[in-house]
Amino acid sequence: MVDRPNKPSAIAPAASAPQPTVDIADDNSSITATLPSGENVTVLLHGATVTSWKSGPGAEKKENLWVSEKAVLDGSKPVRGGIPLVFPIFGAPPANHATSKLPQHGFARNLRWEYLGKSTSESTTSGDAGTGPTDNSVKLDFGLYSANLTDEQQDQWPYDFGLVYSVTLSRDTLQTMLNVRNEGQLGFDFQMLLHTYFRIGDIGSTAITGLSGVTYTDKVLNATEHAQAENAVRIAGETDRVYKRIPQSTTSIVEGDKPRFDVVRDNLPDTVVWNPFKEKAAAMADFAPDGDYVHMVCVEAGYVSDWVRLEPGDTWEGGQRLRSLL
Repeated sequence: MVDRPNKPSAIAPAASAPQPTVDIADDNSSITATLPSGENVTVLLHGATVTSWKSGPGAEKKENLWVSEKAVLDGSKPVRGGIPLVFPIFGAPPANHATSKLPQHGFARNLRWEYLGKSTSESTTSGDAGTGPTDNSVKLDFGLYSANLTDEQQDQWPYDFGLVYSVTLSRDTLQTMLNVRNEGQLGFDFQMLLHTYFRIGDIGSTAITGLSGVTYTDKVLNATEHAQAENAVRIAGETDRVYKRIPQSTTSIVEGDKPRFDVVRDNLPDTVVWNPFKEKAAAMADFAPDGDYVHMVCVEAGYVSDWVRLEPGDTWEGGQRLRSLL
């Protein structure tokens, strides 16, 4: 065998790219996922409520969601802020309906969900495969089942179901999707809503676009029906509107003349726009500071103007993709 004087050096194994991390709170109350680039999301197991979503350029990430300083996070009541999940009824239940015994907004936001685990993905965004910068994402799954209901709740809504709620964080987006399975022998009707509280600079310079021509129910004006004439919805007083069967999939929040958020609905036809404004905010015990109504607006994707009918063995999925436009 010939001895080569200049042997090639061994090829060092490629360093593995940083991966998203997932941390469980010491008291087992919440899950936080963080990308290598610093974006993060926190989900409270009570209600599977997203309580924080931070993103943006630079090392200091900006909070995208508003949560009241007096929000109750111990599981004794729903969270005022973040993204509470409404199921299987939106608002007060109608009389003589299968949901009529349930409390307002149902039970999903009031119960502790099970953390089912995480999955991660990585995609090359530029350059040759394996050489360009990559985008990471991490998906957190949470479960709630009919067996988790109390005896009283099972009496109020006696159906066998399984819910899987997936929260997926990527660099500038947060996706929240709900999968509903009918695991029983009876069909059932339900509604769902993602009650998202966005943090904004000033409600006076904020507009919601993408709703022009859409019919809405104005709950402040005795649930009367109206058509949205202007492209931009501006808030100058208490606002509680249900925009129904919206043809386009994207609704946007604009601050001044700059887009701030896009809300892209997936299999959800409706959007609720809500701000309590001065007097109602002051009257709400868990809304603080009182004047913070100027720093929040709810743009809530949902299926609430009608019912989803789910027969035995069937599944349904719907949700939203939020994009921060910093």
